[in-house]
Amino acid sequence: MTIILGTNVLVAAVRSPAGAAAEIMRRILQGDIKTVASVPLFMEYEAVLLRPVHLKAARVSVADVNNLLDVLAGVVVPVEVFYLWRPQLKDANDDMVLEAAVSGQADAIVTFNTRDFLPSAEKFHIRVMKPSDFLKELRDGNH
Repeated sequence: MTIILGTNVLVAAVRSPAGAAAEIMRRILQGDIKTVASVPLFMEYEAVLLRPVHLKAARVSVADVNNLLDVLAGVVVPVEVFYLWRPQLKDANDDMVLEAAVSGQADAIVTFNTRDFLPSAEKFHIRVMKPSDFLKELRDGNH
């Protein structure tokens, strides 16, 4: 199964190392889960993770975040967005996630904001799942 991460999942992974988002991130970094992202989406990941509020809450440095992003960039499958279907969603940043998911043929968008992507993602046959639900499916072997 190929997934794409909402930015909020990366933030949660950094801020809460014991949570479902962090477990997904560990599995991605180990190569157990395939994930896709476009360059603009990856730049959003960086911009959001480097916000002082997240650095302070996670007790991490800019160097820590940059290291994580460097490692993540090495395992993420890059996708180019050739077709823009905007607007599909209320938030342009969510549209960016959906576009990369479609271009990267992702099976699921993993996000805490599932309602933001529905029903638009379903038009493209992309599931929208919370991190805990995605992990449950992995553990149950339903991927």
